[in-house]
Amino acid sequence: MDKAAGKTPWGAVVWSVLCFGFGAAPMAAIFLLAPREETMGDAQRILYVHVSVAWFGLLCFLIMAGTGVIYLLRRDLSWDHWSQSAAELGWLCTALTLITGSLWAHAAWNTWWTWDPRLATTFVLWAICSAYLIVRGSLEDPHRRARLSAVLAILGAVDLPLVIMATGWFRGIHPAAPDMEPPMRAVLLVSIGSFSVLFSILLKRRRAQLRLAAMLALREEKADI
Repeated sequence: MDKAAGKTPWGAVVWSVLCFGFGAAPMAAIFLLAPREETMGDAQRILYVHVSVAWFGLLCFLIMAGTGVIYLLRRDLSWDHWSQSAAELGWLCTALTLITGSLWAHAAWNTWWTWDPRLATTFVLWAICSAYLIVRGSLEDPHRRARLSAVLAILGAVDLPLVIMATGWFRGIHPAAPDMEPPMRAVLLVSIGSFSVLFSILLKRRRAQLRLAAMLALREEKADI
């Protein structure tokens, strides 16, 4: 019997500890270090998560578009693996952005949703990412899937400036940059940094999974010939 069977690889343990640490650190800062906001109370703490996931969601769409362009130029599926990994995390982060934004809006504006320019453009971004993932799941040929996905990712990137500049270009109720006390701003920076590292680790690990799955599929094809 293989003595190594049943043992957990140390690499997996390290990655798990890192993910837990970078996930727990901002939550501890949000609930233990951030002062209570006078007007909204504890509901204001949603803002720290909201801004963090919104930022990384936008970054994922930028990665999707960039790696999509590189794939179209080189036809190398390794770039498509990066694009898919970013799309999955981007979808998650954008969905969390809409959910936490709705929770914050209910506490601040007494409404779960309003067609504010930034909210609307963020919803469009989430819808494009959803279509991207549906397209990927409906096609079997890897290169055809990668081509269509790259086109959708590039189209989605067109919406990024609208999301970022919505509060400056259009009239709406979404705050551009809410006033924050120095301790609150410090916790926000810790939250953004920690969540960014956490999602970056997940992005890299997911890309490694996709690369390994592609290698195994190619090996099986060769074995069947």
